[in-house]
Amino acid sequence: MHKTKDKIKTVTIKANLEMILVENTWLLKQLKQEQVDTFIQEIKQANAIFIVAAGRSGFSMRSAAMRLMHIGFTVYFVGETTTPAIRPGDLLIAASGSGTTTTIVKAAEKAIAAGAKVVAISTTENSPLAAVATHLVHVAAAEKQDHNSTRSAQFAGSLFEQFLLLFNDAVFQTLWQNKQESAEDMWERHANLE
Repeated sequence: MHKTKDKIKTVTIKANLEMILVENTWLLKQLKQEQVDTFIQEIKQANAIFIVAAGRSGFSMRSAAMRLMHIGFTVYFVGETTTPAIRPGDLLIAASGSGTTTTIVKAAEKAIAAGAKVVAISTTENSPLAAVATHLVHVAAAEKQDHNSTRSAQFAGSLFEQFLLLFNDAVFQTLWQNKQESAEDMWERHANLE
């Protein structure tokens, strides 16, 4: 009896993982290439990059911040005690599925007021964050409170949060390929106090 239960759990886990991968692949196909190209150009042209996101999106975006640092960009995560003032020529990358998270919208407004550019990554094209941003990368994932499973069978904003991680890793990979820096050179920037 115990072996049967374990087998059912394994099949369910594999089926769920396949569903997650299928949903992320579908999102990839919805991306607008011109939005991605502009996003990459904004990163390359920025004096410094600031990143803001909350909750699980924040965890995904912290991973993006780390990889951008590894490739040689000056990167800060908003809210950390060592994050300096944002200035003209800098870029704020603001990720919010709903585009309504108050702290993220306020950070974007302050960045614009300081003369910086703002790239919003969001599931909605009509939101306070999208309205204030200088550029939007639209991710066609379900919003956090879309409980109808119209775009995702997953709970809340899971698909958006997963896609943020994968999308930003792909952005990093593209930047790295264009820079043609060796993995050994980048490893010199990896944390060594661990």
